[in-house]
Amino acid sequence: MANPTPDYYDDVLAALKARGVTLETLAPMVIEGQSDHFAVTHDEAIDSLEHVLHKTESQDAILTGLALDDLAQAKALPEPLQTRIAEDSGTYGVDEQLVMSILGLYGTISWTNFGFLDRTKPGIIGELNNAQKNGGRVNTFIDDLVAAIVAAAEARLAHELT
Repeated sequence: MANPTPDYYDDVLAALKARGVTLETLAPMVIEGQSDHFAVTHDEAIDSLEHVLHKTESQDAILTGLALDDLAQAKALPEPLQTRIAEDSGTYGVDEQLVMSILGLYGTISWTNFGFLDRTKPGIIGELNNAQKNGGRVNTFIDDLVAAIVAAAEARLAHELT
């Protein structure tokens, strides 16, 4: 019998929290994102976020993206990759490619949700994006990853509640 895949949920939560992202900061975006379609309680939003974060694909994408942000912050990547990630180059799309592994778990609804969140950058998504744009830490991956987590949690609820 094969060994079960380890669950890095606690590691993911700790890594996100170290960057100011908690389930409590994400839940209001899940609730708001679905408010035109159905009422979502705080507990339902948290439960859906937890489900998304327990998925191996989500964990791997998040831990990989955060590691790349950290390496770019430490100036530990080779050029030209270092500059492209550190400057969040407009033509660098690997951050969006990485979130596809999360969004792919929850269907086209998650893609639509992500596009909206990526464009409007509400809450912590915008804070992370703006921090980098204003000379703060490298957040090239985390802002898109956070948007994907919220988008996937919203899509999961849409599938469950409709």
